[in-house]
Formats: sequence, C-alpha cells, structure tokens
Amino acid sequence: MFFEFGFLKEEFVLSRPFFPTPVDMARKLGRLLMLCGLVGVVSGIGAIAFVWALELTKHYALGVLAGFSPAIPSGELQLFPEPATPFRRWLLFFIPALGGILSGLIVYLFAPEAEGHGTDAAINSYHFKRGEVRARIPVIKAVASAITIGTGGSGGREGPIAQIGAGFGSILANLLRLSAYERRILLASGMAAGIGAVFHAPLAGALFAAEVLYREMDMEYEVIVPAIISSVISYAVFASVFGWDPLFESRHFLFRNPAELVPYFFLALVLAGGAVIFIRTFYGVRDVFRSLKLPNYLKPAIGGLVVGVIGFFLPAALGTGYGIVDGAFAGQFGLTLLLVLAAGKILTTSFSIGSGGSGGVFGPSVVIGGALGGAVGIAMQRIFPGMSIDPGAFVMVGMAGFFAAAANTPISTVIMVSEMTGNYNLLVPSMWVCIIAYLLVRRSTIYERQLPTRMDSPSHMGEMMGGILKRLTVADALANGAQKPFVMVNETATLRELLDKFAGTKQACFPVLDRHGNLAGMVDGRDLRQAIREAGFIDQLVIAKELAVNPPKVTPQENLYSAVHKMVTSQSDEVIVVDEENPQKVIGILSRTDLVAAYDRQFLSATPV
Repeated sequence: MFFEFGFLKEEFVLSRPFFPTPVDMARKLGRLLMLCGLVGVVSGIGAIAFVWALELTKHYALGVLAGFSPAIPSGELQLFPEPATPFRRWLLFFIPALGGILSGLIVYLFAPEAEGHGTDAAINSYHFKRGEVRARIPVIKAVASAITIGTGGSGGREGPIAQIGAGFGSILANLLRLSAYERRILLASGMAAGIGAVFHAPLAGALFAAEVLYREMDMEYEVIVPAIISSVISYAVFASVFGWDPLFESRHFLFRNPAELVPYFFLALVLAGGAVIFIRTFYGVRDVFRSLKLPNYLKPAIGGLVVGVIGFFLPAALGTGYGIVDGAFAGQFGLTLLLVLAAGKILTTSFSIGSGGSGGVFGPSVVIGGALGGAVGIAMQRIFPGMSIDPGAFVMVGMAGFFAAAANTPISTVIMVSEMTGNYNLLVPSMWVCIIAYLLVRRSTIYERQLPTRMDSPSHMGEMMGGILKRLTVADALANGAQKPFVMVNETATLRELLDKFAGTKQACFPVLDRHGNLAGMVDGRDLRQAIREAGFIDQLVIAKELAVNPPKVTPQENLYSAVHKMVTSQSDEVIVVDEENPQKVIGILSRTDLVAAYDRQFLSATPV
C-alpha cells in the first residue's frame, strides 16, 4: 500500500487549526450553508434563463420555421403562443442538423468539455478535478444545450442545468478561496439546485446529487444537507416564475393488490433489458463518432441529420419528448406505438448527445421508461385480466425504474418521479421495480465517470487514510519494533562524531541529550548538510548543541494522525517518542517507515479479500 503525506497538506497547512474548536466548526458550517443558499438562488435564476432560452429556440426553430410544436410537460407554463405556420415536415430533416453544427461550433471553439451530457462532466470534476469547473462552462453549456434541444435534438434539461449549477458553485468557491472539500460541496449543491428546480423535485435533486457519484449503493452523505438547502431555494426561485404544480399531471394511481408485484417484476426485467440496450447504443454511437476522421464541430451536425431522418417519420421522438409521457398517462398510445416511440427515443438521444451535442440523458430516460412501462402495462392487462391493472401506473413506475437501472440511482429516482408527478401512492411498486432493475444492470451505467464506492474516489483518499491513522497509536506503529536500537548523541558531540554516527545508521535524525541525559533537541540530516557546507568537514568547533533544533515529539498513546501532522509541519521524516510521564526521557523514534507499515497492516486487515 503506497502512502504519502501529500494528501494531508491542504488539511494541515491551508485550512483550519489541527483540532478545531466547536465554535470554529459551527462558524465554518454556517458559512458553508449560507453559500449553499446563494448557490440555490443563482441556480434558480440560471434554470429560469436556461428554460426560457430553450423554449425561445424551440419556438422559432421548430414552431415558426417548421410549424411543429413539441408538447411541453403538462405542469409547465406555455411561454410562447402556438405559431400559425403550417406543418412543414420536410424541414425536420435539416433543422436538427443546423442546431448540431451551431452547438458544435460553440462547444468545440470555446469549451470542449461542455459536449455530451453535463452530469458526467460534473461527476468527473467532483472526483478528479477537486471540484474545479472553468468559469465559461455554465454559459457555453446553457447556450449549446438550448440550441441542441431547441432545434429538435433529443436531450434532457438535467445535464445542462446540473453543469450550470455545479459551475457556479465551483466559481463561487474559487472567488472566496475555499478549500477543495468546500468547493466539492458547493459543486454538488449546484447540481442538486439545478435538477431540483427544472424537474420540480427539490428533495430528489438533493438525493440525486449525493447518489449519482457512485455506481454501488453508496452516497456522498456530507453533501445531502447542503444540497437540500440549495435545492429548496433554487426550486422556490424557479417555481415563482414557472408555477408550483408537478411537472406531469398524472391520475390518482393506487397500489392495493400485492399480487400486482408479479407483473411489476416483469416490468423490472423489461426495463433492465431496455436500459442495457440504451447504454450500449448510446456509447456505441459515441465511439463511432469519436473514430470519425472529421472536425469535431461537424460531428453533431451529422448526428442531427440522423435525428432529423428519424424525426421526419416520428416527430414525437424529437426534443424532450415529454408529450409521450402525457399521452401514455392518458392512454392515447397502443402497445406497438409505445415500443416504437421508446426505440426512436433511444436512437435520437444516442445520435443527438453521442455525436457531441449538448444535453442531458435523464429526460429522455424518463420518456423511454414511461413508454416501455406503458407497453408492459398494456401487455400485463391482457395477460392478467382479473387484476384491474392500470397501464398508466406502469408508465409512472417505468419512468422511475428505467433511469434507476441506467444511472444506478434507485433511491433518488423513486423520489424524483414521485415529485415530478405529484403522486406518492406508487412508492411500493416503484421501490420494488427500481431495486430489481438496478441489481440487474449495475455493472453498466449511462454515467461512465461514476466510481464504484467512496473508497475509490480520490476526493476521499485523505479522509479514509485519516480515519485509519486516528485509530492507531504510536505504540501500535512501534509494536513490531519498539525495542529496535536507535542512536542518540551528547550535546558536546563534534561535527566529525555526528558524521560518523550518520554513516553508521539509517536514522534521519538524532535526539540530542544534555549532561543529565534529558532531551535537549534534535539534529537531522538537512541541518548536518548545511553545517558541512558552512563549516567544512574537519571543523571540530561545531558541536551538536549548536545544531540542535526543537524536536517534534509524540507519546506512545498519541494517535498516528497527530504524528503525521507533526511530521508534515516540521518537514521531518521522523519524530521522537518520549515518555508519557517524563517528556524529557527519550524511549524511541517513530519513522515514516514505521508509520507506513502500521497503516498497511491495519488497511489490509480491514479490507475483504
């Protein structure tokens, strides 16, 4: 197990006192929560601006030009009147391609990391970039996504708004010169704020930001409270403009028959298979476009052209596709058409975003899952005629189960869909389907930057190491070598004698004793080399007392976290171990090697094979 002290540098040197007081901790927490509130306000305003820009683009690009107005969610306001332009279906061939080349030019000229679905970029920043997001990303992402989706590209709002909110959190942390830990908290809070606002789901937005970072059943627990604060405030700001109703209007579905868990089990199987197909199609298309020997800004145009061909025959697959969900709730589609719509949405999303366009994948996943759920519901209604199955309930559960499987987020997705529809009566079948679908698909994910667990995140490496070091004592570290010989020198030792001592041992430093045998200081190799440069090899006038410095000391019962702190702050590879009762009595030397060995023993004993 390789171990370095560098992971502790920021914590010890750049942030707080080694043992912060309760007042310090309360002050720091209060400041962080206030900043999360500010992130919520700005994210709410950003969500309003983004949705307005998207609807404006859609109104002119699809409505005024082509006479096509994709349905908006039933719970959202109509911002622009229906255009009087007659439907010109043939223009659907070209408008998504035009949007693709415009967004491609904007992204690849100004911020290449803004391509694709923004949630993955935010996850990557959290784990691998210390929460850093370039200041231009929120603006570029908003403009490019509004163009991609507004011109008919199949994408969701959550990716862009997640990256917009995360970007502002990161920018704010940089302006205030906060630590990497605080920057990551604000980044995650920004993700939560954006998602909670645009989907009218403040609780789910907070849970999603904590859960989406990992592939296994793990969460970023310290993110939840700050994320709830920012998400609630962002939702309040957004809803004050766009209304307080749930995103979708669903009937009052109920679950009162335990036998329905059987058809819901079959739904989970279908959703798991559909999620795998979606993931493989999406990244298969992405890989094909990456291999094309073309300028990157042209690739979204090609993807848009394919989307236009599909949209010509299946206009409902363009844009967000929320009309499919509302239609499925109302029972307007048959089984075959629902399956065709699900397949069309998988393809349009893959070519819109996988080609390098900008947009999210949550929205399309909800639509695909709803269509598959409606199809399974109709099939189960025919297979189990005595159960009084309502296909609309399967639509809602399918929305949750599909994304839970595709994104490995079974907990937050259950709450997300319940908040989006305003219906909490299907929590039991939703949990049942989400968990089963998640367990079947958890080896795959639509967010490839997810890590398995917190232990795999570089952002937690120092935290986990610190936890182990706090459990171990100096005595534990010296358990296998407490009696190993170590060399001490008298304060009257000459430079020549010190050189002889260093030549005969591997010690990096020597305790210096006074004439009574008490600790008077320490001489280390750096001080000795400096003395050699200044005094020369044969100078007998320099003695150990003149070279000795105040030594870093620890006691046997002190924990290794404290010992590492003293090594870091003294820039020494060794600390002197003194007696608990008599701090002037030297009983050993704790070296970096001893500390590493103790850490390795504890880590390996706690790690399952």
